[in-house]
Amino acid sequence: MGRRLGQHFLFQESILEKIAEAACGARARRVIEIGCGPGTLTRFLLERAEEVIGIETDARLAAELRRQFASDAAFRLVEGDVLEVDFEPLSPAVVCGNIPYYITGPILKKTLALGRGLERAVFLVQREVAERLAAQPGSRDYGFLSVAAQALCRVERICAVRAGAFRPPPKVDSAVVRLTPLEAPRVEDYAAFLEFAARCFRQKRKTLRNNLGCGEIPHAARRAEELTVEELEQVRREWARGRA
Repeated sequence: MGRRLGQHFLFQESILEKIAEAACGARARRVIEIGCGPGTLTRFLLERAEEVIGIETDARLAAELRRQFASDAAFRLVEGDVLEVDFEPLSPAVVCGNIPYYITGPILKKTLALGRGLERAVFLVQREVAERLAAQPGSRDYGFLSVAAQALCRVERICAVRAGAFRPPPKVDSAVVRLTPLEAPRVEDYAAFLEFAARCFRQKRKTLRNNLGCGEIPHAARRAEELTVEELEQVRREWARGRA
């Protein structure tokens, strides 16, 4: 069942506890859990949150979750595809979950779109995704995903998770990552910044001059992977002025 949906369920309690602690701290008001699965993480979240809103797309798992937490008034289940669930009415909230690799990007985009409604996000993802999210300029893993997250959030790797902690075991290792919204975004217009960054990172080994097709911009001879979010934002503004 889990394998069919691209999901591997975490059962190691020490890691589940770490995820719940990273998400909730001592106490959280509301947590949105993406992909509750068999409810292993849900149990730990309920110990630390006043309300847990679980999202589960698999009908059989949803039925089991309803049975398992029937007596817990703090748990509410939303059955459906997480990409079709409107997070806005559920905010402000912490967002948490074991995220399947194939929808990591869309889930991150949806979560970050909450803006001030996002208290923090804690995700269990493939190790390579965690490395890309937390990567710094000049490193091999630094790219579009890095700047998309870091423009709005402080990114921390909480812990590594070996394949043996899951059932069934995946073929790769994973990691827990926490995204905490910054008091003020590092960019002026996030949507415009994402569009610009995607263009800059389209061919990572090329300079900004080649990717953008112009030279009258700051850092024109450098590659996007060498620039901080602030430097990319500076380039975006100058580039936009030149096109106006």
